[in-house]
Amino acid sequence: MKRNKDFKLFAATIGQNVVMDTVDESERDNINKALHRGGFGEKLNTLKNGINTNLTKEFKDDGTELSGGESQKLAISRTFYQDAHFALLDEPSSALDPMSEYQLNQSMHNAAYDKSVIFISHRLSTTRRADRIYMMENGSIIEEGTHEELLRLQGKYCEMWDVQAGRYKEMHIIRT
Repeated sequence: MKRNKDFKLFAATIGQNVVMDTVDESERDNINKALHRGGFGEKLNTLKNGINTNLTKEFKDDGTELSGGESQKLAISRTFYQDAHFALLDEPSSALDPMSEYQLNQSMHNAAYDKSVIFISHRLSTTRRADRIYMMENGSIIEEGTHEELLRLQGKYCEMWDVQAGRYKEMHIIRT
């Protein structure tokens, strides 16, 4: 089943997709920083034209097509570029492999130290470091607390954590 993504990339340059506007030369460093923080830096380093690389082949034959994970990292970089005090991220790591997800979670945690961020996620590795977790089922909050508090409850969150954490433990990405 192909997952529908809510973010959009446009037939424009990488820089324009981050800024969501025309790019001024003075913004180059901030765009690059945002792309690296969003986990797109490795891919960016492979592109001859860097942030001036055209995306899609819709208008430019030399346009670059990105994978689902690369597209998601670029879209997340928009959040790092903006100097917003609040961010709402719905399944921010859904198209990422576990290692990329871990790196993105680290970047988001570091970048959000003075910001309010709401994550909506089924991947509990993303919620683990949250100040407060609200577990919902059928439109109602069934559990709330910190990661540690919810594990001690031995409820639905703990059950889901045990199932999901097994895969991450095998890859040495998390320790409980």
